[in-house]
Amino acid sequence: MPDKLLYGLARPFLFSLDAEAAHNLVLPSLKRAAAFGLAKVISQPKYDPRSVMGITFPNPVGLAAGLDKDGAYIDALASFGFGFIEVGTVTPRAQPGNPKPRMFRLPQANAIINRLGFNNGGVDAFVTNVQASRFYQNKEGILGLNIGKNADTPIERAADDYLFCLEKVYPYASYVTVNISSPNTKNLRQLQGASELDALLSRLKAAQQRLADRHRRYVPVALKIAPDIESEQIKNIADALVRHKMDAVIATNTTTTRDAVQGLPHAAEAGGLSGAPVFDLSNNVIRALKAELGDALPIIGVGGIFSGKDAQAKIDAGASLVQLYTGLIYRGPALVRECAAALCKSR
Repeated sequence: MPDKLLYGLARPFLFSLDAEAAHNLVLPSLKRAAAFGLAKVISQPKYDPRSVMGITFPNPVGLAAGLDKDGAYIDALASFGFGFIEVGTVTPRAQPGNPKPRMFRLPQANAIINRLGFNNGGVDAFVTNVQASRFYQNKEGILGLNIGKNADTPIERAADDYLFCLEKVYPYASYVTVNISSPNTKNLRQLQGASELDALLSRLKAAQQRLADRHRRYVPVALKIAPDIESEQIKNIADALVRHKMDAVIATNTTTTRDAVQGLPHAAEAGGLSGAPVFDLSNNVIRALKAELGDALPIIGVGGIFSGKDAQAKIDAGASLVQLYTGLIYRGPALVRECAAALCKSR
């Protein structure tokens, strides 16, 4: 298939570059290619609709947040055939993120470590990019907008940042994701604690209802959580999600553990580890959440998907939809089609 062949030829060159340099080369190149009909080269998945959060997704395979933090490449990424695209994480104000180098490949483990730190141009620029995309203008598909807090915002005022971003992105989102699980913003994961989470969700839910009344449109809000949580914390999170009538949970973000990559080059780098080593960790969280939640709200599974079989394992664990990121870096756009085909066949 042309897209698989092309990526196979391009990958050795891309992997010879610094990981972030390759990222910054590929996305603008994809944008230019999309303008000249990239979608015609990439085979598209079959229509396989799934109803989740009251939204009809054309297929259950999505792009995870982080690849396009500023929403500047939505049209290019849409050409890959995703059932939904999530962009961000965006913060109220622009921030440079952590010092470089801050992204490292671990090819022996099919993994990446990043400590980017929510580098983005701020929510106003983000919204401008979203509005400018054909994907948004022509209502071509499902768009998730992922929000976070600025690094210099005290953790006790984090909710203010989330509410500010929620108000800004709400009119343009199919759904909004609240990211409280990145390991690269100091103390952010404290928001997963019982009392902190309860306070945050209470304010988010009240704001969501106000915005729904104002815009006469209900936009679902999902919470993205970490893989590095114990069973008791999973129970607390599930209880809070149900009590506050949240719309979905995304499991999971990157891990801070290094058990699966010990001894490999870059394994000691600080940051979040993604890719194959997080596969079982995220599946364990999905299974535990499903046991607590039942059908009260859906789970979106992400973490370590490198094949159609991996995508099916997420669904078997209890997810309703899946998202890709690191697997896409290693395998290219053919992975989207493979995962969508596997999930379509298994129905």
